Formats: sequence, C-alpha cells, structure tokens
Amino acid sequence: MLCQSCQKNQATTHIKNIVNGELTEKHLCSECAANQGYGNVFDHMFDIGSFMSGFMGEPSFALAAEKRCPNCGITFSQITKGGRVGCARCYDTFYDRLIPSIKRIHGNTYHTGKRLKKPELESGEKNVKADVKTPPKSELETLNEELKSAVKSQEFERAAQLRDRINALKAEQGGNI
Repeated sequence: MLCQSCQKNQATTHIKNIVNGELTEKHLCSECAANQGYGNVFDHMFDIGSFMSGFMGEPSFALAAEKRCPNCGITFSQITKGGRVGCARCYDTFYDRLIPSIKRIHGNTYHTGKRLKKPELESGEKNVKADVKTPPKSELETLNEELKSAVKSQEFERAAQLRDRINALKAEQGGNI
C-alpha cells in the first residue's frame, strides 16, 4: 500500500484514531509519519537499539558496513542498533553473527515446542498407573488361542485335536463358559 501523503513510498506506519466514535485511518511512509509527528512510540520509553546491542555485542563496523542483505539492504550494525532484522533473508545473510545472539536470548537455536504436563490427582500426587496384574489365562483361553494359531497356519489335524480338548473342557465345567 502506498503512503497516503506522498503517494510515492510504501506505507509502513498505520495510524487509527477514534474521535467521537468515528474511526479514521492513515497509512504513511516512515518519512511522512515523522514529519507529521508520529514517531516510534518506544523511542520515549527506552532505547531498544542499545538494549538489543547488549545481547548482540558490538559489531565490527568495518565488516558490517561491507556486508548488506541482498533483499532489504540492511547491515548488521543497523540490526544491532535497531534491534530488528530487515527481512527474513537477513537470517540467512547474517546467520553466523545472529546465531550466538539468538542462543543467548532464547536459550536455543531451534524450537522445541511445548510439552504436555501429566495430569495430577486431586490430592496433588502425580497420576501413576497402578500396577494391575492381569490374571493368568485360563486353560480354555489358552486352548482357544492355540486353536486360532493352528487354523491360521493351516495345521488342521492339530486344530481338530485342540477343538476336541476345548469341547471336553467345556463339558467338564458344565457348559457355563
């Protein structure tokens, strides 16, 4: 979007005013915004450049002046003074110089994400699975599993023997199984 004042530069400052319930918006380039008295709000609070340069260290001005981002043209010294990179490509251009600062500020150079916490019981104790032992399988359950395995492996003679044992066991137990 072009600046509404000069109609030449890209608008970088967007101002919304509400007066008597009526909203007005202005889209200005940085030069026109400065001329109209809309400076950086943070300039009056603290110097963000000096704050960020504390994390990034003092740049070597000879090297910083030589190397510029091919996309936006910003130098490393401008990044340390302003506390911001100019574009996404700056991360590639100044990778070696930004990585130590990013590591110092964030503690790491890659995103690890959030980890879920285990739910806690009402008493505040951590939820630990109870050691519930499964009861031993009955002979009937074991024989049924063996029968399925025998049929699957096409051992039909063995399957017939297992079937007969299962039927005899059911008859002994009174057929209640």
